[in-house]
Amino acid sequence: ATLSAEVKDPKAGIARALVLSVLVITGLYLLVNWALLRGLGLEGLAQSSAPAADLIARAFGPAASALTAIAIALAAFTSINATIIVGGRTTFAAAADVPRLLALSRWDAGLGIPRPAILAQSAMAMVLVGYGAAAENGFRALVDYTSPLFNGFLLLSALAVIILRVRDPGAVRPFRVPLYPVLPLLFSAACGYMMWSSVVYVTATSPALFGIELLRLGPLLNGVVLLL
Repeated sequence: ATLSAEVKDPKAGIARALVLSVLVITGLYLLVNWALLRGLGLEGLAQSSAPAADLIARAFGPAASALTAIAIALAAFTSINATIIVGGRTTFAAAADVPRLLALSRWDAGLGIPRPAILAQSAMAMVLVGYGAAAENGFRALVDYTSPLFNGFLLLSALAVIILRVRDPGAVRPFRVPLYPVLPLLFSAACGYMMWSSVVYVTATSPALFGIELLRLGPLLNGVVLLL
C-alpha cells in the first residue's frame, strides 16, 4: 500500500494485490501451523526454539534442518529489503509536512528512490542493531521493542481513516474502504488488542516499555528540532 503512488493502477492494482496476498499468506500460514502441530504436537512446539527446523530434521534428518535454517535466514533478508523500500517512502512523505525535516523529503530522480529518507532509516536501523547486540537476548529485545509501537501505529492509521472521513468528507478518495466504518473499527480493535497483549506479555524491564517511553518523548524531540 505504501507504493500505491508509484504503480500504474493505484486503485484496482493495490486492492487486488492486497486481497490476493492476504489470502495466499493466510493459507500458507495455516498450512505451516497445521504441519507443525501434526509433526511436533503441542508439547514439542512448547519445547522448541526453532520449530520449523526441528520439524524438517525429524522428517528428513539433521542436514535438512540446517538447510531450513539457511532458507529462513534468506527469507528474512527479503523481508528486510521490502521494509527498507517501503519504510523510506513513509518517512519521505511524512517529512514533507514538517518544514525542519524537508531535507528528508527529497527524491533522487536518478535512482527513483527517496535517498535521504532511506539513509536516515538505515542509520536508525543500525542504532537498533547495536542496541540488540548489546542486549542479553538481542532478537527478543528488538521484537519486544518494536511490537507495541508497530501495532500502535497500525491502530492510529486505522483510526485516521475514520477521523479524516469526518473532518474532510468531500476530499477526493480514489479508493474507499468497503463496509465503512465496520472494517476500520474491526481492524482498530484487533490492533488495539495486539498492542495491549504485547505490552502485557513483557515485564516492566522489557525493551517494549523503553520503546513506548521513547515514543512519548516524540513531541519533546520535535520541539528541540524546531528550535534548532
